[in-house]
Amino acid sequence: MLQYIEAKFWARHGIGLALLAAAATASAQSLVDARAFGVNEIVTPTAIPVTDAAQLAAPAAADLRTSAASPLGSTGVVTAMPVVVRPAAAVVAARRPAGDVRGVSYGQIEGLHSTRDALALKSSVALVLDQDTSEILFSKNADAVLPIASLTKLMTALVVVEVGLPLDEMLEISDADIDTEKGSRSHLRPGTRLTRGEMLHLALMSSENRAANALGRHYPGGLPAFVEAMNRKAQSLGMRDTRYIEPTGLSSRNQSSAPDLARLVNAASAFALIRELSTSPEHRVAVGHRTLQFRNTNGLVRSKSWDIGLQKTGYIVEAGRCLVMQASMAGRNLIMVFLDSTGKYSRIGDAERVRHWIERDGQLPAAATAPAPGARRAAATGSRSSRRKHS
Repeated sequence: MLQYIEAKFWARHGIGLALLAAAATASAQSLVDARAFGVNEIVTPTAIPVTDAAQLAAPAAADLRTSAASPLGSTGVVTAMPVVVRPAAAVVAARRPAGDVRGVSYGQIEGLHSTRDALALKSSVALVLDQDTSEILFSKNADAVLPIASLTKLMTALVVVEVGLPLDEMLEISDADIDTEKGSRSHLRPGTRLTRGEMLHLALMSSENRAANALGRHYPGGLPAFVEAMNRKAQSLGMRDTRYIEPTGLSSRNQSSAPDLARLVNAASAFALIRELSTSPEHRVAVGHRTLQFRNTNGLVRSKSWDIGLQKTGYIVEAGRCLVMQASMAGRNLIMVFLDSTGKYSRIGDAERVRHWIERDGQLPAAATAPAPGARRAAATGSRSSRRKHS
């Protein structure tokens, strides 16, 4: 009995030490990224062992596909990564780690950050493709399925716009829109009344969670019907790795893959309204006797070096820093997907690295690249994070 207790003790604490080591590595990388951008304050991730979590259901079966298969329909050329064949049935079980990890993303837990790439990106998942030819220009851990945070709001917007609900209809923020998942803050108090168009603008531009949830609540049939419409739209676009359970992205159970998100960006970019609202640098709204000013969560929309047609950022601890964009450069229309970036500014740095590479000559430097041992789905439930801005 004593030997059993000792074995269980060291097994649990061995897992805890491994997770702490992963957190320390991520923290050191964040420090390097932040100092490069002149930021000195770093929040060090910590791991807190708790009781074991139950294994969750494995993702649905998928047919044979490779990383050279373009998400937009035709076959492209992968220049950054070797071709990786997915199993005919996705048999890698989705599970949470034995401890509740705070400050560490699912990608870090799964070891995706150990993958090296020729551009030295800080995002553990990246995909760059030509929107017009469907040629894949760069791919890194593209088959990983991870939480996507507020990238969810791009699908929220697509469903709202496609159904054709009146944009001038007044919607009201209620207590039901308050974030009980992460405790995030908002300038939109319960009782705030804005048009559907203004709610859509704030959700896309400044990632306003209460606005996004209100859009779902005011859908015919309410929030359950809206989430069902989100998943139905994902299926129609061929987003086989994707599932949504709510319209904001605050839940880590909203998950997707880079190819699926490229499909979403391609579909959403067909709507001028989504392009306009997502790239708006700032917007003011009158709320009672107050005028509130909101800014875009993606500073690149204010840069003269970029021609961005559509964008969306995302962040919760479980997802890391995320970014999707449709942008034009070097005579090409590109779709970029960056998931699970560790530093506050590193997703922007990764986008800049890709732009410099494309505008230079599009030739990758020689580098040893290999896929990291990542799971098809990191987890379906996650820890509650601190009260931060989630975007």
